[in-house]
Amino acid sequence: ARRMLVLEGCVQPILTPATNAAAARVLDRLGISLAPASAAGCCGAVSFHLNAQGEALDFMRRNIDAWWPHVEKGVEAIVTTASGCGTLVKDYGLHLAGDSRYAQKAAHVSELAKDISEVVLAEKERVLKLAPPRPALLAPPARIAFHAPCSLQHGLKIRGEVENLLSALSYGLTPVRDAHLCCGSAGTYSILQPELAQRLLENKIAALIAGEPHEIATANVGCQSHLQSATARPVRHWIELVDDRLSDS
Repeated sequence: ARRMLVLEGCVQPILTPATNAAAARVLDRLGISLAPASAAGCCGAVSFHLNAQGEALDFMRRNIDAWWPHVEKGVEAIVTTASGCGTLVKDYGLHLAGDSRYAQKAAHVSELAKDISEVVLAEKERVLKLAPPRPALLAPPARIAFHAPCSLQHGLKIRGEVENLLSALSYGLTPVRDAHLCCGSAGTYSILQPELAQRLLENKIAALIAGEPHEIATANVGCQSHLQSATARPVRHWIELVDDRLSDS
């Protein structure tokens, strides 16, 4: 039987609709079907960034209510395509631990929460069978600069694995100096601290384009939008690159 997963994300369909569409296609090719929860909304991260913690907790409760019917039917995971959202959803159990009505449900939701990278990387062998590496002589690899969001590498502790997958799929990863540093988006930081955010952005763009990539890939919608504001090079979610390779194959 195909596995059922709920795909989370409220701003992604609006700002970068190609991301969730690509994720759905990739998962479908891996035999994983999605059960969208239309009543779900913002994960609550933006409210937390603004210190509106009560509002953030309300968003969490609303999402749990939206996802719970799927959880009761046995979904395997709640998948996030924005690493910033994933970092918070994995902490729902922590934030709602004092809520007698939601504590147990929140803890279970946190256990089910997975970033899209965790799902796809667990199926890496199947991905590579569906899209075997292409000889460089036939098609020179597209050069990609990967920006690892803070939420991916520091929050979710996923470091280097997405880059390795893209390399295995015949993309040419260009070196990025100071890859551990923030791009300046940082939730609402780019709005509340525009001068510092702009300096971080300029430094990050310089580091990303130093290797003359054709495109920039990342894993979080906030970073994607922030980076795209400062470069003419396409900035896409890395799952779109995986989708391209699977489509080519």
